[in-house]
Amino acid sequence: MQPRQFSSPYALTSGEPAGIGPEICIAACLRGLPGRPVIIGDRALLESRARAAGLEASFAGYGEVGDGTDNVIEVVHVPLGRQAEAGRLDAANGAYVLATLDRALDGCMSGEFRAMVTAPVSKAVINDAGIPFTGHTEYLAERAGNLPVVMMLVGGGLRVALATTHLALANVPGAITRASLAAVFQVLDRDLRERFRIVRPRILVAGLNPHAGESGHLGREEIDTIAPAIEAARAAGMDYAGPIPADTLFVPERLKHADCALAMYHDQGLAVLKYASFGRGVNVTLGLPYVRTSVDHGTALELAGTGRADAGSLIEAALLATELAG
Repeated sequence: MQPRQFSSPYALTSGEPAGIGPEICIAACLRGLPGRPVIIGDRALLESRARAAGLEASFAGYGEVGDGTDNVIEVVHVPLGRQAEAGRLDAANGAYVLATLDRALDGCMSGEFRAMVTAPVSKAVINDAGIPFTGHTEYLAERAGNLPVVMMLVGGGLRVALATTHLALANVPGAITRASLAAVFQVLDRDLRERFRIVRPRILVAGLNPHAGESGHLGREEIDTIAPAIEAARAAGMDYAGPIPADTLFVPERLKHADCALAMYHDQGLAVLKYASFGRGVNVTLGLPYVRTSVDHGTALELAGTGRADAGSLIEAALLATELAG
């Protein structure tokens, strides 16, 4: 672990307590994250999981670490609903997971934390606790005042954003409208300029249907919705191109002239991104008034408590978060 740097802190939410989130947060801190990471979670859980995973870690309460103190991980203690067992989901801890997110979110909104980096959660266990939850992206957007946000993953030399996020495939066509695309286009263009410092982002837009609709024979969404939205964005000074058939959008020759690809639905874009970068990809939520990044993988219950979980994606997420918040 690197010597402590007393810069502005940023939050690491430890995620689903039965999964690998607690131990990858610890492992990432021990490997020397930039700046001042602060883990948000149950301290006893973190101590127990460190022992189980064979990680030699020392913990202190947030703000209790003095100048010159190295190799100590700061923790904002949020108590579990019930003692967690590695690998076994428990709906009694669904509210706990959201409490860790809320603490990080409140800190980001107040300026206490410069960014939020999130470990993976189980959507199912939160819903089983009686709390409607479709994902970090949607939850943080709602808590920030229902802002329009865009989910984008970065990794393997790619940036891939999504026009829709966690929707059943049958619901995707109805969710893609000219108005929804206009909001996505504005957020994506603005944050690529302001967060990623790209002077004039060039974004390639995928079609929804095979062959981008084949001139309407395989669907009219490209003709009626996607192409008009692209034309409106171009008229407003943004550099969007498409709609492009998704099976040819991701060829290297096309991507080398672009800064980002915009897919119409979750698996259309993320299958490619995760093939190129799984374990090192980073999820970024664009459109929030603060920086939020996350891992590109799930809770990996079968690895929890074994010491075999790879913290690589969380480390990349923290590196990108501190860069974007810099």
